[in-house]
Parts: sequence; structure tokens; C-alpha cells
Amino acid sequence: MGFLLFALLDVLLSVYLILQSRYHQCFYLVRQDYLSGGNIVEIDKENLEKAISTALLWLNDCDAGEYNKCWENGSKYFKNTVTQEDLNKALIGVRTPLGKVELREQKSTDYTINLPGAPDGEYVVIKYAASFENKKTSVKTITPMKEKDGTWKISGYFIK
Repeated sequence: MGFLLFALLDVLLSVYLILQSRYHQCFYLVRQDYLSGGNIVEIDKENLEKAISTALLWLNDCDAGEYNKCWENGSKYFKNTVTQEDLNKALIGVRTPLGKVELREQKSTDYTINLPGAPDGEYVVIKYAASFENKKTSVKTITPMKEKDGTWKISGYFIK
């Protein structure tokens, strides 16, 4: 067993714990990072719900063509990375041709404290299966980031 753990030192393991009771469900997302010595990083239900809610509001604005609102609701990191004009151009070029959203279904959430190429912080990477009027199968990935003031703002968005 020890050898197996040693062999997996370079692997990040995401573990989803679902706690269910007769009266309600609580979802806790835990990420085990073997590279950081096996420290468990956890997000509480309230922050997870805030991150998901922020993502959904942002996606609704994006799907409605409200690209200026998307930039306004971006994280400080996001705004320092892309100008409002560049975001508008990118979304008009990529999102607008897809047409109306026909389906958006959450597929996964992954809480992490570090992402490649981004500053350390608290992130929730959320993936949605999506279907559009002009593209039947796609995956939307949106990443809320917790700001220093405790609010969640969007730090990244991708469509595949």
C-alpha cells in the first residue's frame, strides 16, 4: 500500500463526498493533493453554493449576449487578463454563432487552491454538458474564484 501511495505522488486525486440524510442532502467537495503532503482542502456547502450560483448568473448573462455584464462580473484576475473589449470580441466570435442554449446540465465540480497559470487562491472548476441551437454537443467549463472580500467572481470560461 505504501508503495502505491509513493507511486501516486505526482497524481492529484479529486474526491467527492456526498453526505445524504433522510431530510436533506449536503454536498462536500474535497480535494486530496498528494504533492502537498496529503493535505485535504475542503469547501463548505455555503461557499460551494455561492460559487455555483455565481457561475449560473454569469452563464445566463453570456447566453443572453450580455457580454459587458460578463466582464463586470469577472474576478480581478480575469479583468487584469482580458480587457472588456477583447472579451466582447471573443464572445461575439465564439458564443454568438452557437445560438440559443437548448440544454445546460452540470456534470462536475472540482474545488482547488491552485490552477496552472493562475495565482493561488480558491477556485471551483464547474463543467456543464451543453447543447445549442447550432451545436448539439459541447462542454462549458467555468471557474469562479473567491475574491479577497469573500465574494465569488468568474476567472475563466471555455467552450469545447
